[in-house]
Amino acid sequence: MSAAALTITSWVFIACAALYLVRVFAGPTGADRLMALAAISALVLGVLVMRGVGEERAAFLDVALVYDIFGFLGILAVATFTRDFRPDKHDGSDKVDDGSTE
Repeated sequence: MSAAALTITSWVFIACAALYLVRVFAGPTGADRLMALAAISALVLGVLVMRGVGEERAAFLDVALVYDIFGFLGILAVATFTRDFRPDKHDGSDKVDDGSTE
């Protein structure tokens, strides 16, 4: 591929990541923020892969793979935390009835 095409595509990916960054800060829900973080991670992965292909260096591809693994684990951690911490979940309705009478 030509170097110009890789450069233009990288800048488009960076612009998309900037737009997703707005969603991270202004997202109305945690799910929107988490989705935006996953999209930013995928775009950064794409930029790393394109840079590795453009410069014909396998080290960028290795870094991209490790980045993707850590990004996935980070998103899982955030998803687990947001699943366990919901303000509307702690209204007392999630108590289990053990059959005892008080």
